[in-house]
Amino acid sequence: MLTELRIQNFAIIDHLELELGPGLVIFTGETGAGKSIIMDAIEMLLGGRADLTVIRADADLARVEGTFRLGDPERALVHEILRREDLLDDPDYVTLSREVRREGRNTARVNGRLVNLSLLKELGEVLVDIHGQSEHLSLLKVHAHLGLLDRYAMVDSLLNEYRQAYSALLEVRRELNTLRSAQRDADRRLDMLTFQVEEIEAARLKLGEDVTLRQERDRLANAEALASLAEQAIAALDEGTPESPSATDLLGQAAQALTKLAQLDSSRQSLAEQASALEETLAELARDLRNYFEEIEFNPKRLEEVEERLDLIQRLERKYGGSIEAVLAFAEKARQELETISNAVDHIVELEAREQQLLRQVTEKARLLSEHRKKAAETLGRSIERELADLKMASARFAVDFQTRPATDGLPLSEDETVAFDANGFDRVEFLVAPNPGEGLKPLAKIASGGETSRLMLALKNVLAQADQVPTLIFDEIDQGIGGRVGGIVGEKLWNLGRAHQVLVITHLPQLAAFGDCHYHVQKVIQEGRTLTRVSKLEGEARLLELAQMLGGVTEGTLQSAYDILQMAQTAKEAKMVQQHLSNASIS
Repeated sequence: MLTELRIQNFAIIDHLELELGPGLVIFTGETGAGKSIIMDAIEMLLGGRADLTVIRADADLARVEGTFRLGDPERALVHEILRREDLLDDPDYVTLSREVRREGRNTARVNGRLVNLSLLKELGEVLVDIHGQSEHLSLLKVHAHLGLLDRYAMVDSLLNEYRQAYSALLEVRRELNTLRSAQRDADRRLDMLTFQVEEIEAARLKLGEDVTLRQERDRLANAEALASLAEQAIAALDEGTPESPSATDLLGQAAQALTKLAQLDSSRQSLAEQASALEETLAELARDLRNYFEEIEFNPKRLEEVEERLDLIQRLERKYGGSIEAVLAFAEKARQELETISNAVDHIVELEAREQQLLRQVTEKARLLSEHRKKAAETLGRSIERELADLKMASARFAVDFQTRPATDGLPLSEDETVAFDANGFDRVEFLVAPNPGEGLKPLAKIASGGETSRLMLALKNVLAQADQVPTLIFDEIDQGIGGRVGGIVGEKLWNLGRAHQVLVITHLPQLAAFGDCHYHVQKVIQEGRTLTRVSKLEGEARLLELAQMLGGVTEGTLQSAYDILQMAQTAKEAKMVQQHLSNASIS
């Protein structure tokens, strides 16, 4: 619910901060005091239209900010949106803000971070429902009707079963489409894939062989130089002459001398050991060099073979990937596709049988779902008509219209009828009303009268209180065209609605206002030649005076009438609470 509302430089509101509680919250005041301006600010906060005209004169910007405490019904939906956008901070609260600057910049924020306007609207539709002269009427959005009916009908388990079968059917159809598409160009694709696989397999590639071949090519191409260098090194190490002894001979002489030195001076034994180790290392180096020299191969034919092999590998890499690993992976993928195409016909037959089986399941579950919806729709219609009768619209009628849409690949309801379907079944649902006698049922969205619409919304909201997950409801002009007696009935119903929702109401009827759990007075004041809106919370005597003023002015008679209205409202609320308590006790 909306717990805090902050408005700055919006129309005639310079600065306003409200802390709002649960239940029925009433706003009263003279016409033009700014009640509807507060609602306009909330609507802008929820992503509604915002232009420069809302900015207070001489101000650079207008800003509206609202903090919402999340309850169980809407928490999961809000968290899903916030996690998707990486905006989830406090699991129990979310803050929305909207700002319009005179230079034309319009910004939206969620939890202090800039967001696009569509996200603000998405969150707003989950958090608040506005009923008045507004486009923010959720019940006027046809796409929402089916969800409301389903929650009222409590068909969650049926809907889940249907969606499981529906998802399985979609998956089979996706696989079938892939196979049929592959089959259409199978001949061309088969030839190409076969050639590619055979070309790669004929090469008999081995991982890492390109590195080994390059090393072998370098040795073969430089065999003469390698042999010459190895000979020079061997000669210097191990093939000296009387005039120029080899390194091995010289190091042996040094080792003998150091051995004798160590015999005379034992403290230098380590020198003799180092010399001996070097002598062994040098001898080993000479042996390794001789072995390497013997392995050097002068083989032009082998060099040609290596070059050809490397050229083949490079051509395959250019065609199928940048490495042997990529070429082998390409071949494996091509083999799998070959197998898929080769087995496509058999697999298509199997999947078509599975599709028909699932189609029968989906049709059966969709029928059952539709039957439950239609039964619930009849109950819903009767309940709403009773509510409308209480609201002095006894002649009004309500119905749920069920339609289907033909589709050649839809669900077969009969031999001659196949209908479109989606994740919610095949029903196309819309709420219809006939507000006055003699009028036919019309779509709810086409009702013209604001007060009539608000009463219809109130009736719907009361019946759908548990099905409707929007936590905060705002009713503007709900008392349009009704008198005091009906106002009391409307007030009681709004108060009752406030047991499941936070309900904000603008009203001119004291009989309605008396049912408020919280009452705010909105007034227009002049300060330093400027018009300002001020909002104060009314309690006790102040509230009694406001109700008397609403009755026509503060007199002894209107004060007594205001007192009587408050007492009647309190009595009605207490009786309702007792009735609910007894009802709950009987259920338990």
